[in-house]
Amino acid sequence: MLMDKPRRGYWCECWTKDLTEAAPPALHASFDAYSAPQADRWVAIALRTISPALDPDASQQAWEWLYDGRIATRKALLRAEPCTVTVIQASTRITWTIRPVIFLPLIHRQGIELPACAYDFQPHATD
Repeated sequence: MLMDKPRRGYWCECWTKDLTEAAPPALHASFDAYSAPQADRWVAIALRTISPALDPDASQQAWEWLYDGRIATRKALLRAEPCTVTVIQASTRITWTIRPVIFLPLIHRQGIELPACAYDFQPHATD
């Protein structure tokens, strides 16, 4: 019993990578957007929020995307192409990714018998 049909949208993530370390990138945020404007707005809000704290070069990168790159990003998203926006602050690379996806509907759990595999998971006891 599905509650809805699959729906096209965009999966957005924000990753950082310390360029001086061998550590892998770290995921800081993710967002499910249901339209291209909603997806690029998520990045735009983040860039406008952090731009006052960025060094001059990184701030310029952010504002260049906001003024010029955002239009190209929106057009690419409307063509169902993935996009990235990157700003480098000192030794940290901050990258936002936006990928077209199909969101699958979930089954409502109340009043429904779960499949047998749902009972195979046993949570760890906490001390």
